[in-house]
Amino acid sequence: MHRLAQLDHRYLWHPFTQMRDWLKREPITIVRGQGAVLQDVHGRSYLDANSSIWTNLHGHNHPKINAAIQRQLKKIAHSSALGLANEPAALLAEKLVDAANNPAVTNRPRAIADGKLAKVFFSDDGSTAMEVALKLAYEYARRTGRSKHPRFLSLQGAYHGDTVGAVSLGHVDLFRNAYAGLLFKTDKVISPYCYRCPFNRAKPQRADAREYRKCNNECLGKVEESFARQKRKGNPYAAMIVEPLIQGAAGMIPQPEGWLRRVAEIVRGSRAQLIGDEVLTGFGRATVAADVRRRTALRKVIENTGVPPHVGGYGNALFACHQEAVQPDFLALAKGMTGGYLPMAATLTTQAVFDAFLGDYSEFKTFFHGHSYTANQLGSAASLASLELLQSRASIDARQKLQLAMREALPDLWALRQVGDIRQVGLIAGIELVTDWRTREPFDLRQRAGIRVCEAMARRGVLTRPIGNVIVLMPPYCTTPSQAQQIVETLSTSIKETL
Repeated sequence: MHRLAQLDHRYLWHPFTQMRDWLKREPITIVRGQGAVLQDVHGRSYLDANSSIWTNLHGHNHPKINAAIQRQLKKIAHSSALGLANEPAALLAEKLVDAANNPAVTNRPRAIADGKLAKVFFSDDGSTAMEVALKLAYEYARRTGRSKHPRFLSLQGAYHGDTVGAVSLGHVDLFRNAYAGLLFKTDKVISPYCYRCPFNRAKPQRADAREYRKCNNECLGKVEESFARQKRKGNPYAAMIVEPLIQGAAGMIPQPEGWLRRVAEIVRGSRAQLIGDEVLTGFGRATVAADVRRRTALRKVIENTGVPPHVGGYGNALFACHQEAVQPDFLALAKGMTGGYLPMAATLTTQAVFDAFLGDYSEFKTFFHGHSYTANQLGSAASLASLELLQSRASIDARQKLQLAMREALPDLWALRQVGDIRQVGLIAGIELVTDWRTREPFDLRQRAGIRVCEAMARRGVLTRPIGNVIVLMPPYCTTPSQAQQIVETLSTSIKETL
């Protein structure tokens, strides 16, 4: 065993990891990376098929982000945001607000919004970004007289982070039950999980369940019922929390087209606020590129009618909520914000929320919340470079090509009996493993089906991490079509070998 692996075993405690299993074998110890490829201490190379837990956008060791960090290092690495401002954080806040209010979505109905996003609060990661949104929404509801005891609604299976507030918003039993005594109560409503929806009457087919579902959108009805029920109790919801287009840690559960927009209408109609958790989906990760959408729609309509359709442009919005012309009151960002280089997050909100915290010092209306590394200069510099890359023609083209490559490669997996559902949203794919696709019967989690498949993939030079029985494919944007094909082929071979 390599000396670094021995040190890891001796001293480290890894997140979301059963350490008894971890200590049984030598871990893969990464020492360098280039583009979509990682290398370990033994010189073995691996394709990074989950972007280093969903954070890396442009590839490892990117020269533009490297240079931005090096330039900033020659000035200053960090100074406090408590009582001081700094150059890169101010520039980044301007760019984020600009991107958040320019969704680049054309031929769509008027955006559902009460006002534009105007203010940025920086923090450290997705959990803290959501904690900020939660605290602001809570206090805003109290200060505006909406509720003395604000309540929140989120989706079944929701995951919004690991701080106590964020865990309270989540509804994954494995993450929540152990800390139940620490948490405050929040309500949940059924998720639009088409593959396992109790209202979907369709029998299993070899296609994304969203495409062949038979239902009456009962999941939307349940959202309406939740808001109506809470209003009757005399304490209307302060806010609803949603990961736009796809729920991540719930198992990569995608929302049918139009679901998010209708939910936003329900929230607005109840005069509640909408919190968009784009920690996973932001910065182009879940946005369906214009050409991908056109080709998909064209293929479907021609197959069904023989008549080519007219498909409107969807631009290249950086945020998933804009795919359906929805503007939240709070936009939580993290993960890919620095391109996968440094821990940094942001919570964007409206002028109205900001104004509710203004007053004389003696009124103590200040937002009493902060972080030592808020608005860190190195993170801000990396984020500015990442944003510039994201908005470049080269990056947009690369994302579009990679989406198409994934969409063309993934259908080969339907040939496997243990593949129950394949769901892709933008550059995110979730492949749900079952004992037999005809029955949708899941593997018992104690069988470690997803883990064993990912271990087999690692032996073949592809790294990713499962969510229970769902294999996640989320490569960096620099991944080539041939590398995407290699990832899918490796998954196929590993499923055959393991299951």
